[in-house]
Amino acid sequence: MPFSADEIRCLPDVISAPRFATYLRVCGNRPAPALALYQWNLEISAAFLVPLQICEIGVRNGVAHALEAVHGPDWPWSSGFARSLPRPKALWQYDPQDDLRRVAGRAITVGRVVAELKFAFWEKLFTRGQDARLWHPHFHTAFPGAPHAIPVAKAREQAFADLQAIRKFRNRIAHHEPIFARDLPADYTRLRQMIAWRNPAAATWLDRIERITALLRDRP
Repeated sequence: MPFSADEIRCLPDVISAPRFATYLRVCGNRPAPALALYQWNLEISAAFLVPLQICEIGVRNGVAHALEAVHGPDWPWSSGFARSLPRPKALWQYDPQDDLRRVAGRAITVGRVVAELKFAFWEKLFTRGQDARLWHPHFHTAFPGAPHAIPVAKAREQAFADLQAIRKFRNRIAHHEPIFARDLPADYTRLRQMIAWRNPAAATWLDRIERITALLRDRP
């Protein structure tokens, strides 16, 4: 639907001139096409929330099952588990030990701990230091869709890299940044694969409900 004269006049101010300038630059300084691109960026950002939510919830629940198998049902309050978490090299970097202690100190159930820990916490559990105790015995239980032909250490390494990329992409969307210039099909493929590793049925469900494929075809 074309934009009205009022929308073309007012929306750039609502969006803000610096933010809208990004879209104007790639649309030859034409306001109407720039608004169409901005609206498309809104729509596809919203559409990506579906696989992002399935991925984050699925991954953290898979990891939580593995943690329970190793550290028991009260794993958030296990000092041994807390000590096994990697420490950052710089004070400004994310510290999973501090995050766990802070969340576990106020939450009264494991479910609340799982829900409140940052995405980065789950990502950090895919570092090499967790291989022997957590991933070699439990990777394929937590992620039954992962290829069994890939060694566990290699699969864990790939999951770590993919989750880093997914977290950064998620944060970009959460901060309302442009994503139209990204390789969005690759972003979606990465998300879908992580979901399929968690469980192929979840990836099939995603295929049925996602809107990203159609939006990619309809980019202005």
